[in-house]
Amino acid sequence: MRRTLLLGTAACASGLVLGSGGGVRAVRAQAASMSSSDERVFSLADQVARFARAKEENNRRYLDIDTVYDGSYLKGKRVLVTGGNQGLGLAIVRELVAQGAEAVVVGRRSSPDLDALGCQVITGVDVTDEAAVKGKMVDELGEPVDYVINNAGYFPDITDSVADGMMFSEQLKQIDICALGPLRVSEALVKAGKVRGAIVVISSQAGSAEWRTTQNADEGGDYGHHMSRAACNIGGVLLAEELKKRGVPVLLLHPGFNKTGMTSKYSHIWEVEGAVDAAVGAKRVLHEVRGATMERTGQFINCEDGLRIPW
Repeated sequence: MRRTLLLGTAACASGLVLGSGGGVRAVRAQAASMSSSDERVFSLADQVARFARAKEENNRRYLDIDTVYDGSYLKGKRVLVTGGNQGLGLAIVRELVAQGAEAVVVGRRSSPDLDALGCQVITGVDVTDEAAVKGKMVDELGEPVDYVINNAGYFPDITDSVADGMMFSEQLKQIDICALGPLRVSEALVKAGKVRGAIVVISSQAGSAEWRTTQNADEGGDYGHHMSRAACNIGGVLLAEELKKRGVPVLLLHPGFNKTGMTSKYSHIWEVEGAVDAAVGAKRVLHEVRGATMERTGQFINCEDGLRIPW
């Protein structure tokens, strides 16, 4: 129902602008369109329609993040990032370094591109390894961090459906990495007194149960991916509630559709669905990280348009 209303709002606003003859009527129509956009709370489930609406409304925040992004707030901040040796994580670390932040990357291994950035890299830590997370990561971290960005994820290119066969072991691995991983890292850091700011969890729109009837209509599939992200989301909400008394906000982010190795199996729809380079995706993420406050704790935000995603 909410999706239908949002689509209707976009269509009406568009019709007013295109049907006007210019002058005052055009200005009023444009104002009406901007007003409806400002009042939106939830993003659109249909990725193609979402991207099309952004282009139709010339939504600069969606189409050109540089028009709103200001990363100067990161200067001098200590930021821990998991899974930062490639893809979106590497792009986030690269942007952190460019903005003068003190980035600390935690993961199983580094990479030549990550080493070239000259930041602290704590290797040998898998987010599924509780002992390594509570031991090596905490011991080597040093001073507390201002932001924790739980980015490590796993999305294998496998068959995962009743028709083609499910791989339950891979489903459990995805849940272990994508859902329990952020909890292991966050718990260890909080208990060790290493968090003096916000916890951010890079989740995915795939974790929205409501959106499955649009994005997976009549098909289902990718059970492990969707279940792991849904579990990640509920874990993040519970963490947000528990950490309120400590004054630690927890924000869940869908980073948007990024052109990375993890999404390469969908490269045939990158353009029609508005996928962006990882460098752009990183700025979208960090634009929202700035808004990780107690007022927004526990919310699930789409970094493409800044709107919320329903559970």
